[in-house]
Amino acid sequence: MGKTKHSGPIKMDKSLKPSLWAGMMPMGLGKIKPKHIRDTMKVAWDNKDNLGYATRIITQGACDGCALGVSGLYDQTLKGPHLCTTRLNVLRLNTMPAMKEEVVHADIDELRQYSSAELRKLGRIPYPLIRRPGERNFSRIGWDEAMDMIANKMKQLDPKQYSFFLTSRGITNESYYVASKVARFLGTNNIDNASRICHSPSKTALKRSLGIGASSANYKDWIGSDVLVFWGSVAANNQPVSTKYMLAAKKAGTKIICINPYREPAMEKYWIPSVAESALFGTKLADDFYQVNIGGDIAFMHGIMKHWFAMEEVEHGSAIDHTFINEHVNGYEQLKEKVAEQSWDQIIESSGVSKERIIELAELLAKSKSGVFIWSLGLTMHTFASDNISQVANLALLKGFLGRKNCGVMPIRGHSSVQGSGEMGADPFVLPGGDFEPNNIERIEKIWDFEIPKWQGDVLGVSLENILLPEDHERKIKLYYLSGGNFLETMPDPKFVEKALSELDIRVHQDIIFNTSTLVDAKEAVIVLPAKTRYEQDGGGTSTSTERMVYFSPEIEGNRQMVEEARAEWKIYIDLSKRVKPEQAHLIDFKDGQAIRDEIAIANPNYDGIQYLKNKGDVFQWGGAWLCEGGVCPTPDGKGNLIPVDIPNLNKQAGDFYVTTRRGKQFNSMVYKETDPFNEASRYDVLINAEDAKNLSIAENEAIVVYNQHGVFTGKAKFIDITKGNIELHFPEGNFLLPKGVYEELAKIPSYNVAVKVEKAERFNARKDTKYLEKRIDDLELEAQ
Repeated sequence: MGKTKHSGPIKMDKSLKPSLWAGMMPMGLGKIKPKHIRDTMKVAWDNKDNLGYATRIITQGACDGCALGVSGLYDQTLKGPHLCTTRLNVLRLNTMPAMKEEVVHADIDELRQYSSAELRKLGRIPYPLIRRPGERNFSRIGWDEAMDMIANKMKQLDPKQYSFFLTSRGITNESYYVASKVARFLGTNNIDNASRICHSPSKTALKRSLGIGASSANYKDWIGSDVLVFWGSVAANNQPVSTKYMLAAKKAGTKIICINPYREPAMEKYWIPSVAESALFGTKLADDFYQVNIGGDIAFMHGIMKHWFAMEEVEHGSAIDHTFINEHVNGYEQLKEKVAEQSWDQIIESSGVSKERIIELAELLAKSKSGVFIWSLGLTMHTFASDNISQVANLALLKGFLGRKNCGVMPIRGHSSVQGSGEMGADPFVLPGGDFEPNNIERIEKIWDFEIPKWQGDVLGVSLENILLPEDHERKIKLYYLSGGNFLETMPDPKFVEKALSELDIRVHQDIIFNTSTLVDAKEAVIVLPAKTRYEQDGGGTSTSTERMVYFSPEIEGNRQMVEEARAEWKIYIDLSKRVKPEQAHLIDFKDGQAIRDEIAIANPNYDGIQYLKNKGDVFQWGGAWLCEGGVCPTPDGKGNLIPVDIPNLNKQAGDFYVTTRRGKQFNSMVYKETDPFNEASRYDVLINAEDAKNLSIAENEAIVVYNQHGVFTGKAKFIDITKGNIELHFPEGNFLLPKGVYEELAKIPSYNVAVKVEKAERFNARKDTKYLEKRIDDLELEAQ
């Protein structure tokens, strides 16, 4: 059976639906909400010195914001133009001028006074820079000298002693691919990317459950589905264009369910500026919220399945698609046995949701003939994240919500082309087109014509820890090569991270801008290399969206503020490899972007088609409209696997809260507003349930302290509608409370959820000398079993 192709964008239903209106207040006047029009005018003002180029980026380039995938102003879901503030907020990175010389070479302690947001506004890195120990500022250095320094250091080191990392700030598939190839050419498997700290468990879990590593569905499948379930995902905040898809779905009769500890205002009511009806009257997005405990999702899903099996006892086929299971699924009896082990008391306590409410959703899903399950960091940033996501896959398999229209499982990505990072091999566990395992290694060696090192590379977190190994340890990381990224603001335990970064011999920052980590010392040198943006990349480049659409983004001419010495990222990697191994340089050379795409199509067979993308708007979708089409999974036996999982033990002690990190007006760690436009929370507000606060005698806006054995966070109480026993802190401000060295077993994502105590600041401070800081707090067990 041939794969069904995506049928292209459809028209938005233009008929008025007053039942969906959020209220009679044009543009949400008087409501707490993003001020889209005002923000758009501010962006235009910020880019006034390069407005023509900014306009061309928006109308010609593939979006470098979230991973919904808009090419120019158009996508493959809905006809008509799409533009959101996430994309507009990152626009200035591509249009701004180089930093002024007096800023570039300012005293390092002066630069360290700036936040990353302030550093970003200073402009782009103008030319290669170096700072050696004891030097008070960066000095200019030539490209040749900088690259020779890096190459000579690599020649001295065992390849296990250097590591590469690529973030997702606009990096193209071509750059990911070349970096992956260069790392292996240089003899190291220490290469990782930004998905390690956001969606790595999605791929790991989907692989074992369904044999796939990406979304099985399209955004078009939202529209007309019986139900959309958003799990730990605030799509309206992080992927604003998705609100348009939600509105289209609502008009087609789709029910939207949100499962999240916090009743997110952005998922309840939203004013969509590009749809006149919604801009005027707003849109009620979610039909219902189920407010689970942080870490309570597995239990919640057990409850749904428990009721389904009870329904089946009464009437066979009333909740579960037995035909689909008999033909396409393994492990039914084992899963049923596991669910039977879970008592309702356990389920209710862990999930934080009543039996009646769980049954309510179970029956809604049981009656649904189609559904798409969507999730984000609320499910992935746990030590049991792969089990979270396999449990979602269990629900989809039991209902047969797979491989057909209006059905599927969808990890919704936060960054443009982060989906492509692993598919290009920029990951220690994979190579292009498959896992890092003997058959795929042998296949890639034939394509690349050189031997790939066979030892297992380390993930980001472990590689940072390895910097502090003894001097003579074979895996002590001495050189770190960073393409973007700021570990100080994305990894747990920033104090440890800063110490680790400063213990490197050489640290290379290949980037567009300075961030706070660029300013950390190193033992021999910090080298900064100015990179071109996506839109300046020679020969254009491609990015892969959440729904596996591969978009071509052309090189856009006419940047009035071009950084003359900036180079395309993939070209810098090739230059490095030629200097380290000049005698084999021909094996790694690409004359242009087209040559890279030609090889990608061979190295990753899913990407056969990328070689034909050459012009603005060119796109193809790998895998067809649906992965697992017709229920047939790319597993050894063609069947999906139901995975029995246990309810995790969070080891919460009496009086503990569980904390999770929250994104405000930001793009990953890049903060754009000090106040969250959806709830008016400031960056140091502690989002807490009013009843919990009352029990601690805490008033709203009162100074409070959140603490555990890892750190202390002082902020103000802000009351929100969140499940009792849970609090939220903004990311990265709250990262000081997170433990280093705690990873999810399979995907190795760090844990971003942790047990804490909460107290009034005056009480904490009055007693800290005797109670808190002299001895370890042993009653806070952090690692979920």
